[in-house]
Amino acid sequence: MSDSAPLPSESGQRRRVHVGVGGWTYEPWRNNFFPSGLPHKQELAYASRQLTAIEVNGTYYSTFRAATFAKWRDETPDGFVFSLKANRFATNRKLLATAGESIERFVGSGIGELGDKLGPIVWQFMPTKQFDPPDFEGFLALLPKSVEGRALRHVLDVRHESFRSPDYLPLARRYGCTTVHTDSDKFPAIADEGSDLAYIRLMRSAADCETGYPLQVLDQWAQGARAWTAAGPSRDVFIFLINGAKERAPAAAVSLIRALS
Repeated sequence: MSDSAPLPSESGQRRRVHVGVGGWTYEPWRNNFFPSGLPHKQELAYASRQLTAIEVNGTYYSTFRAATFAKWRDETPDGFVFSLKANRFATNRKLLATAGESIERFVGSGIGELGDKLGPIVWQFMPTKQFDPPDFEGFLALLPKSVEGRALRHVLDVRHESFRSPDYLPLARRYGCTTVHTDSDKFPAIADEGSDLAYIRLMRSAADCETGYPLQVLDQWAQGARAWTAAGPSRDVFIFLINGAKERAPAAAVSLIRALS
């Protein structure tokens, strides 16, 4: 796919299904996704013209400056969206209800510079973190509803089986949060059908499959995404091909975008 060609998905209207990968700096992608010899500083610009979203993992580990978010905004085309993982200091703690300062520091770090390209904020919890309703509600109550006048969409990446509790999803919805639906052998797959936002992480890419997932499986995910958005005008979908055989992620994402066309 040429970097100047329009993406086949939902051109000419507000895109309601976004598809992408995790990050854009990965050495093997320089052999099978990025054009040979492409300068590293141009990789985001190129990737953002083949995909429709990127989930940023770096914000989970480090604090970025407002100028960096502005640079990402300016290097990417209209309609492209960044999903940001919130900093781990907010979620990797014994008592989540004490995370207020870390949450404020992340949200106030300049993420508003992304403007219309600011997508969901993902709060990723350790696989060992169990569902403690009072403490978890204390955390959810700390999440801000907006930044610089822009509404925030919060997504919870919970990874312990205890979150299958019948009390969990109603609590998350009460605070306007949706939950990651993970296609993985490692983590629970929690379907949040009561949210307007579907946030899906496909983590089973196989190295021996050129497109990561078989094309018929990607077609099924595309059908599901179309059915989700057809159920209401405010319904959006984010799908990220991530983990598994990471070297296959871009091909899987591009194939899924084509299946949506």
